[in-house]
Amino acid sequence: MMIQCAEAIVELKGDLVYKRRIEKRYRIGAIDERIRKERTRSEAKIISEARRKGVPTPIIFYVRDYELVMERIEGDLVREVINEEISEQIGVLVGILHKNGIIHSDLTTSNIILGKDNTLYLIDFGLSFIESGIEAQGVDVHVFLQSLRGTHESYEQLKDAFIKGYRGTFPNATQVLNRVTEIEQRGRYVERK
Repeated sequence: MMIQCAEAIVELKGDLVYKRRIEKRYRIGAIDERIRKERTRSEAKIISEARRKGVPTPIIFYVRDYELVMERIEGDLVREVINEEISEQIGVLVGILHKNGIIHSDLTTSNIILGKDNTLYLIDFGLSFIESGIEAQGVDVHVFLQSLRGTHESYEQLKDAFIKGYRGTFPNATQVLNRVTEIEQRGRYVERK
């Protein structure tokens, strides 16, 4: 099975996932090549670092110029099975990421898999980067909360559960959550113009 994403083509073959960054024809060839190589290497490093710090991710088996070959995680996308317990556990995992200076940048319930072993796995680190600033962490949490708000009826309960887990593993959670409130207010201001 093949899945076309904005930045990559993902192909599922047996127990493996092949993620290949696609060429962007609007960029100058040499620059496009360099960007795709750098982003592929960066994604592999960040996935491996997150895993070392205790966040379940797919195992990376091989990195080529524009391609990652990694473990296929069998299970359900969290958007299909989320409940308060799962949301709290996601908060725990995001807190671990942030404590270690990792920003996922695309935290949605579609980028987390509840594996058949009942472990939550974070996937798709294609936009991730290393950053310890409150703003970046706030945007990361804001993106996740927006994904909950847009797709799940029990938003308030899921949000509260996430925050409980996040506070449990991230010492600067209060500062980040205050920034999330600021970010939400910026959005509201823009909408009212």
